Amino acid sequence: MALPNIFNKSVTDEMIARINKLKADTKPEWGKMSAPQMLAHCNVTYEMVYENKHPKPNFFMKFILKTFVKNIVVGEKPYKRNSQTAPAFLITDSRDFDLERKRLIGYLNQTQQLGEKSFDNKESHSFGKLSKVEWNNMFYKHLDHHLTQFGV
Repeated sequence: MALPNIFNKSVTDEMIARINKLKADTKPEWGKMSAPQMLAHCNVTYEMVYENKHPKPNFFMKFILKTFVKNIVVGEKPYKRNSQTAPAFLITDSRDFDLERKRLIGYLNQTQQLGEKSFDNKESHSFGKLSKVEWNNMFYKHLDHHLTQFGV
């Protein structure tokens, strides 16, 4: 079963509507992150695409990620609750809810406007070149997982 296509405006708009249902004090149904931390955590995926903020893994680490993690991240199978996350995605400090929400919505709109053709066979930060379907799965599945975590 294919995941909804985040590159379609209607899907992006649906995700943004879900984000806008969050409040700074919305409690998770599982896990330890606050709503602002979750938004910051979701922003990391897009920071790795649009900003030169996170160091790229070395050859050995990239091999490990491509071999053991890639299919979990880009496949259609949903994430398990309380799954382990990469160090770059760990958000332990307090964050500004409105700022993180605005950033995430901006990244979603930018991604949708660039479109799937811009991502087809594009090099990812950690997994090498990904197809447009793999990019979609990574973007959609991760965000859906965390919005579900917070009941929206």
